[in-house]
Amino acid sequence: MRPRIPVRLLLFAVLAPAVGVLAVMPGWFAGSASDGVQASAGGFTQVSAGYLHTCGVRTDGTLACWGSNSDGQATPPDGTFSQVSAGGFHTCGVRTDGTLACWGGNSDGQATPPDGAFSQVSAGRFHTCGVRTDGTLARWGQNDYGQGTPPDGTFSQVSAGYLHTCGVRMDGTPACWGRNDYGQGTPPDGIFTQVSAGDAHTCGVRTDGTLACWGWNDSGRTTPPDGTFTQVSAGHAHTCGVRTDGTLACWGQNDYGQATPPDGTFTQVSAGYLHTCGVRTDGTLACWGRNDSGQATPPSPADGGIAGLADIAGKPLGARESSGRNLGLLAAIAAVTAGVLALGGAAWYARRRWRAG
Repeated sequence: MRPRIPVRLLLFAVLAPAVGVLAVMPGWFAGSASDGVQASAGGFTQVSAGYLHTCGVRTDGTLACWGSNSDGQATPPDGTFSQVSAGGFHTCGVRTDGTLACWGGNSDGQATPPDGAFSQVSAGRFHTCGVRTDGTLARWGQNDYGQGTPPDGTFSQVSAGYLHTCGVRMDGTPACWGRNDYGQGTPPDGIFTQVSAGDAHTCGVRTDGTLACWGWNDSGRTTPPDGTFTQVSAGHAHTCGVRTDGTLACWGQNDYGQATPPDGTFTQVSAGYLHTCGVRTDGTLACWGRNDSGQATPPSPADGGIAGLADIAGKPLGARESSGRNLGLLAAIAAVTAGVLALGGAAWYARRRWRAG
């Protein structure tokens, strides 16, 4: 007569691998990419969305970066900063002592800043511009279209786009230089408080709070809404702005939800390539749009402020995603191993009973 294997041993052998699969699933799904709004732990004063990465300045002046880190663009240096700007594959920031620091890709010298004290910096795709404390401009990096050749004079603000750059002079008039095939380098008349250069378009805030945009209008990126604004940011093919009541408005390309902002009030917004991030009035961050490299997943309380980890394929993951997957994987391995051992034990038990019988 064939020996019977105890039912409890068989159940354990069958259920243990299943438990392993169930254990690993939450770890995978918790860190999966999402095109919805992602929130942070809070404590930020400024944020900058780049090509596939994002960086922000915390209230203590330290930096946090997340998203693609292919060239080290999401690995900021130590120290305290007053402002940061995320470009294509590099990032630059103004330290609290006014000196500059840049990191990441440096194929055209875009991450090699000059000496001196600066009040603001702007990282473009492959070039960078900064406003010195005396108001003069400095540039470094790619200059194929003259995007790195600023005019003389003094400026209060500068914005480096894809292949063009714009700035606001001390008298409030805008100036642009570089590529101008779509009119992105031909600003209108008037007095402005701020400008933002995107891919092939530019937008600015007039002194009365109304917006003006110029350049390529594909997807309606240069057709701003009515109303008054305190700040505007031009991305690749979309634009976002902060209204005077703190709510956000976005327009232009929206295939990844980058032009669909969340509700609430904000102090600042930054439009990147295909994602957008903003600082809420309580200091927390919100990001939305494309998130294939984690660029729209700011640090969360579980991350402890650490972001930008990479898996074996080189795709950046948040610390919560990485830890969730690792814990789930370990649980799965343990459960499957137990199942295999149980099956082996069942087979041994059967052989022993067979021989004994």
